[in-house]
Amino acid sequence: MTSETSFWSPALRGLTPYTPGEQPVIEGLVKLNTNENPYPPSPRVVATIAAAAQEGLQLYPDPQAAGLRQAIADFHGIAANQVFAGNGSDEVLAHAFFAFFRQGKPVLMPDISYSFYKVYCGLYGIDAGIVPLDAAMRIDVAQYRAPCGGVVIANPNAPTGTGLPLADIEQLLQQQSQCVVLVDEAYVDFGGESAIGLVARYPNLLVVQTLSKSRSLAGLRVGFAAGQRHLIEALETVRDSFNSYPLDRLALAGAVAAYEDHAWFETTRTAVIASRENLARDLRALGFDVLPSEANFLMVHHPGHDAAVLAAGLRDRRVLVRHFRLPRIEQYLRISVGTPAQCAALVDACRALVSTEPAQ
Repeated sequence: MTSETSFWSPALRGLTPYTPGEQPVIEGLVKLNTNENPYPPSPRVVATIAAAAQEGLQLYPDPQAAGLRQAIADFHGIAANQVFAGNGSDEVLAHAFFAFFRQGKPVLMPDISYSFYKVYCGLYGIDAGIVPLDAAMRIDVAQYRAPCGGVVIANPNAPTGTGLPLADIEQLLQQQSQCVVLVDEAYVDFGGESAIGLVARYPNLLVVQTLSKSRSLAGLRVGFAAGQRHLIEALETVRDSFNSYPLDRLALAGAVAAYEDHAWFETTRTAVIASRENLARDLRALGFDVLPSEANFLMVHHPGHDAAVLAAGLRDRRVLVRHFRLPRIEQYLRISVGTPAQCAALVDACRALVSTEPAQ
């Protein structure tokens, strides 16, 4: 008798895939569970995509993404050949794990971080060297001294939102100078310090960013890596052995337009930062403990109420947040920062929930 998985490769049977946040089909929900930007992209982006759709879709896109790489390079003050563009930062991360971390040694990463890192390890047969966050839920780079095949951290970290100063990133690069240190900066534009300025000085540094968050393009799927040329060449080799056309013409056009409208970027990210600080204040007033955040989300818990019960209660009130049933953070909720109106709805719902006695 043939089983349903008998045609699968043996390696596939042991994989535990990443679980994305819920994308509900119910209208009218306050959606604060997947760290999307609450504001739309620049009108220039929308107009540029519409124009691009009128011409050239019968042709393949530029496999080198030259225009986008130049726009990213100009923004960050690096050379275009130090930029690699991909189909969302998840694809860029996947290529980086394959290109740099299959060294026969563990890749060091935090115990509480972006869960896709462990998925990539499973996919590529890489051992994950887990380094616990400290008691304050922060990355302690002094704990990343063990021999390894690479290091990957998110800065600001996800799902905690806490960030590291550049001095700590440099310490990490120096103490692990013989392997690639990958710094995932998906949320850096909301208050963190980007390490891209260190690329020229450190041949082992690879910085990955996305346009999904601060540039409101989660639906377009554009990400990039910045590093010295030898690292970018490795990523290009993996890409061209997998899919030479990862970014379509509409994505390329929209992403370039997003970089061209710097005023929109500044206005929306500043609005998110202001809402984050106001939301943190309001939640603390309700008795929540709120971790310091340099991202577009907050990691919170209430000492008097179970996190799973709170998450369910919020959903009953048509507010979605993210609850992780994982060690150390099972009593936390991750709350994406919304518009002022969305944040007010969340606070009102939380107030109603925490004003009642917890179930015994």
